[in-house]
Amino acid sequence: MQTQSSVAAQFDQTVHADLSLFRSQVTDFLAGKYTDDEFRAIRLRRGVYGQRQAGVQMIRTKVPGGLSTSEQMEQLADIADKYAGGKGHLTTRQNMQFHFVPLSIVPDLLEELSRVRLTTREACYNTVRNVTGCALAGISIDEVFDISPYLRQAAFAFLHQELTDNLPRKFKISFCGCKQDCAVGGIHDMGFHARIQDGQRGFKIVAAGGLGPVPSEAQVLDEFLPVERLVNRCEAVIRVFAKYGNRKNKHKARLKFIVRERSWDWFKEQVELEYADILANGGIAAPEEVPEGFGAYSAEARQLGRDQLLPVLPDLPADYERWLRTNVKPQRQAGNVVLTVKVPQGNMTSQQMRAVAQIARAAGDGLVRITIDQNLNIAWVQQNRLREVYAILQQAKLAEAGADEIDDIVTCPGAWSCNLGITKTMSLGEALRETVGNHPDALVRKLHIKASGCPNSCGQHWLGDLGFFGNMRKVNGREIPYYQMLLGGGIDREGMLKYGFTIQSLPAKSAPVAVMRVLDHYIANRQPDETFREYVMRFKVETFRTLTADLVKPMDIDPDLYMDWGDTEQFSLQLGRPECAA
Repeated sequence: MQTQSSVAAQFDQTVHADLSLFRSQVTDFLAGKYTDDEFRAIRLRRGVYGQRQAGVQMIRTKVPGGLSTSEQMEQLADIADKYAGGKGHLTTRQNMQFHFVPLSIVPDLLEELSRVRLTTREACYNTVRNVTGCALAGISIDEVFDISPYLRQAAFAFLHQELTDNLPRKFKISFCGCKQDCAVGGIHDMGFHARIQDGQRGFKIVAAGGLGPVPSEAQVLDEFLPVERLVNRCEAVIRVFAKYGNRKNKHKARLKFIVRERSWDWFKEQVELEYADILANGGIAAPEEVPEGFGAYSAEARQLGRDQLLPVLPDLPADYERWLRTNVKPQRQAGNVVLTVKVPQGNMTSQQMRAVAQIARAAGDGLVRITIDQNLNIAWVQQNRLREVYAILQQAKLAEAGADEIDDIVTCPGAWSCNLGITKTMSLGEALRETVGNHPDALVRKLHIKASGCPNSCGQHWLGDLGFFGNMRKVNGREIPYYQMLLGGGIDREGMLKYGFTIQSLPAKSAPVAVMRVLDHYIANRQPDETFREYVMRFKVETFRTLTADLVKPMDIDPDLYMDWGDTEQFSLQLGRPECAA
């Protein structure tokens, strides 16, 4: 049996060797010894994306389950200052991304990440991506059991493996321990949902889900699998994917396309064959331990911050009471609460990263939890410390109320940096925040808006009550940025995943008007106890198409329509070589 120290030493050795190799490969590429095509796969495996801006990279840091220690968050802040203009971006896959990093200094950045056991390895490319999970793992009131150890086990088992290093396409895994699947397993290649059967821990497993331009909902692979067989079952599915995935057409390469083309029964049969072979002949070993810090793992019980005092503002603003209502929730452990730090569209400064690290260490359990909605959770905070915590958040400009409400909008960077981005989604997000931010209706405030800058769904637009994805149309021979609007996505009252209904494509500058028309119609016509999706289904798509029809192609084009949100110049479609979806 390996000891914790030997596991850590072996992992560090593997990481160091890989980083040394990458450093030499970067040097060779800059010296002209690799072509762009040859070097592309090399850097993508290390989580290094090209941007639409020449000469700079986007670096994606994996944070398994979104769990980061205070020390790791402080290191991310230092890296942001040193390499990325003091900024970082939280993603819907619980990653931290850095933008505009010159390639020549990327190896130094990766080296500094490794010092706190954070990695970018396989955060991109045709690999097992960051394993995501419930951001309330271990503290959720309705939790079946804490999924964190099993999530870390899966994330560690498939890192630096030949099988998972060059798959036909990306492979995504999620874990959830709550009764309602807050980790949205249905959109993943494999989703694990905690179950207990006859006193034994295990998982209900769904497989072959995915978003993108053509979404598919995952289907049930196992009603119950004992936790001991987690890695074996994962490997069986990945083997089938590796063997039968379409390596010639990346647009049809995800696992969901295998199921569509060959049938679910065929897929299950192949999984059983691979699973039997693994049980008989062995496969990738399930790690008994992971290194200290990996997925925020600690061999010792975490100490709660209960002594250090934080500065308290003498007079708290009126919004403090609303912040208590919307951003603070009880956790399973009596006497403690979990607070949500609202991070608009996931964009943080290094100062803000240090502030949340300080709060987690001084008033929580030393962990900062990244959510799939681009926010942060800090748990194990005692009620009597909330005034202190709020004061620090206010100083860091992170004390905004309304977490998980309609103006807590999820977006991807879009054309701001991505080669595939058609529209600048973050600027749309700001426009919509201004439009709905002070909406007085209580039920409207419970709705969610999600937007992507292209059809690939990095902003998970299919899951929003109101969703948008960027596209383009020519009107009078000139390009205009548009957004396809969707309505009614998310989790229904039975806890089932539902994708939004496609309404129609609207000029980008008309999106806020369209949103307000839909919301006004909803308020005027909803029925008691009716969900937003049920309301959309009752009125049908044609109602909302008619409601916004005059916005589709205005008779008199306002010159402003030729510009995207946040721009001062006329819109022009500019796409680079795709890497975000690579």
